[in-house]
Amino acid sequence: MYLSTSRAADIAVGPAAPKGPLRAVPGTVLALGLVSLVTDVSAEMVTAVLPLYLVAGLGMSPLAFGALDGINQGATALLRLVGGRVSDRTQRRKLVAGTGYAISAGCKAALLLVATPWSVAAVLAADRTGKGLRTAPRDALISLSCPPEEQGRAFGVHRAMDTAGALLGPLAAFAVLWAAVDGYAAVFTVSCCFAVLGVVVLALFVRESHASASASAPAPAPPVGPPAARTLLRIPGLRRLCLTAAVLGLFTVGDAFLYLLLQRRLDLPVVWFPLLPVGTAAVFLLAALPVGRLADRVGRHRVFLGGHLLLLGACLLLLAPLPPGPALALGVLGLLGLFYAATDGVLMAAAAPLLPPGLRTTGLAVLQTAQALARFAGSLFFGAAWTLWGPGPALAAAAAGLLLALTTTALATTGFASGPAAGEGCPEG
Repeated sequence: MYLSTSRAADIAVGPAAPKGPLRAVPGTVLALGLVSLVTDVSAEMVTAVLPLYLVAGLGMSPLAFGALDGINQGATALLRLVGGRVSDRTQRRKLVAGTGYAISAGCKAALLLVATPWSVAAVLAADRTGKGLRTAPRDALISLSCPPEEQGRAFGVHRAMDTAGALLGPLAAFAVLWAAVDGYAAVFTVSCCFAVLGVVVLALFVRESHASASASAPAPAPPVGPPAARTLLRIPGLRRLCLTAAVLGLFTVGDAFLYLLLQRRLDLPVVWFPLLPVGTAAVFLLAALPVGRLADRVGRHRVFLGGHLLLLGACLLLLAPLPPGPALALGVLGLLGLFYAATDGVLMAAAAPLLPPGLRTTGLAVLQTAQALARFAGSLFFGAAWTLWGPGPALAAAAAGLLLALTTTALATTGFASGPAAGEGCPEG
């Protein structure tokens, strides 16, 4: 079953790319990378100032911020499934993804009109629904543009371009806060302009190859609904990935919380706070492609687990009795950047070859939903623990839970070595 899926994916992308370090990346990957770069400048401008804007500026409690962070992680869950289902049914992945990008652009403009914590939360929830709608069809377009053995490389290139935007966004937010009198409103205005530019780039430069779609599915695409869900659930590799992503996601401390904790440890002035994500994004940018290629060689599942071990290291650094200073900041931000490089695109690259082309968007959406719901619950738990026990005990509890989850999933998936071939190390069947 998995080998036949691999052959179908090979047919979908046509002749194999030339071997060697200089082989070309598909144009679809580069175009979508450019869209993600511009859009991430917009998104990360807001994300960079959001914790302080809500907690220090609008007086939101850590528990409420945990709920909001959970909404950002988990409120997209149903929309991911909707986006996957509509994309596979209509084979209009670009249109569905573009709709998601347009919704997010509109929400950036709406941030200029709201001024209470929960009205901001409502706008951000709507923004995340746009992200949920677009993510699976975008990743399916990337996956269908290259053969299974190069999935990690393709996603690594896309995530590197995406992270270039994540690097530039906080720098833009810092510059705007430094120069503008009404800093937050100015940040939201510039963010909206970049979001609109991302939609324009998508409309003009991203092309969905209908020829590739027809080649990959000579028979009509399988129906997307209960029969499709049963088909996906019968894929052992996908079940294992969903379980692993959910268990680890439950104890994944959001980067916004880590930045707040680091800012407190360093006693960092407010104006410098937007620069913290820059360190993370810089490491992610440099590591995304090498880590993606490493995952293709040694196994994507192993690299995914290793990424969470790096996140555990970042938590332990914040808990350690180290003097505040550049070494602590560089250690935490570096480990966090490597965590994202080893998990974000790698998880999608591990799942994509397992899925038949006609159900690929839906399958990726199922996996993303399992992870998003777990992180939603994890953010709620962490915010509640911070409110009840304080930041230190809350982080210690999260680190202990992550260590237990890593140990459990590593033992449960022993022998499930995700390689570059279809099936990611699963037996044929």
